[in-house]
Amino acid sequence: MTEFTEDPGEPRDRRSGGLLLLAALAVIAIPVLVGVVVLKSNSASTRTPTEFDTDMGGGMGTTTDDANGVPSGVGAFSTIQATDIVIEPDPAGGAAVLRVSTTLDVVCAVAYGPTTDLGSLATDSDMAGGAHAVHQPVLRGLTAGVTYWYRMGGIGPDGKLYLSDLMQYTFTGGGTDAVAPPEPNVAVGAAVVAVSSEFSDAFAAANSVDGSPSTEWSSAGDGDAAFIEIDLGGVFAVSGVGFRTRSMTDGTSITTSFTITVDGETTYGPFETGPGLSVALVEFQGRVIRFDVETSTGGNTGAIEVEVYGAPAADDDDDM
Repeated sequence: MTEFTEDPGEPRDRRSGGLLLLAALAVIAIPVLVGVVVLKSNSASTRTPTEFDTDMGGGMGTTTDDANGVPSGVGAFSTIQATDIVIEPDPAGGAAVLRVSTTLDVVCAVAYGPTTDLGSLATDSDMAGGAHAVHQPVLRGLTAGVTYWYRMGGIGPDGKLYLSDLMQYTFTGGGTDAVAPPEPNVAVGAAVVAVSSEFSDAFAAANSVDGSPSTEWSSAGDGDAAFIEIDLGGVFAVSGVGFRTRSMTDGTSITTSFTITVDGETTYGPFETGPGLSVALVEFQGRVIRFDVETSTGGNTGAIEVEVYGAPAADDDDDM
């Protein structure tokens, strides 16, 4: 479990990040936002890290307005928090998935940054949109070893706002059991030669080889039958492959294992997948790689990115 601590040092302005987060929630849920919230300044708490964890920082205790940084007239996020906050770093570095569930369907966002001014926002990325009880925003642009401040916020269907205290998270850059990519990703820009289906143009297969974590390929309900086949443009000596599963906040569309088939002949796997990037170390030479979803939670399965790590094969220089 990630440890959360509150700053024991000088008093700080607890408005930091609150206006940013509430403004974001107002934009996300403008039809139900009818008031203007004025955030009040409070001095730093003198609670111990243990007390902070019990009250708010990943636990499910209760907090009071103002004393813990929650503005007057705004509900404490802990009152709708159903599970601990868990932050799972991407083994490739630079990002982490924050997971938390709420007792209400709310539009949820998290403001975060290296100082109490925060400055960055992350929201649930879901094809269906709207409010959810299971939240998994992705915090991007993180640097290993840096401690980040963050604040959770949500707005319910009745227009009520919920806000957490400022919390801290130190980004490690990868999980303890994570496997790092062994070579550069040579799948960026690869040609998609076959795909099981595409949900829409916005979720096209090409999104899974564009090198961007903000786009994704979604199938049209293929579940375990989803696949994508890419052409690297030449023969590569490969030392590993990677898979970033897409997911829905209702728990569907998550790929739990995948296989690859090289040049239509040899199949490797299945390889397990998890949050963020899952890397499988496997050696072969090939050009056309097919990724098949082996097991999943069903639904519109797909991938944020499929990755191939390697270098041009020594005898293939003329083909590149």
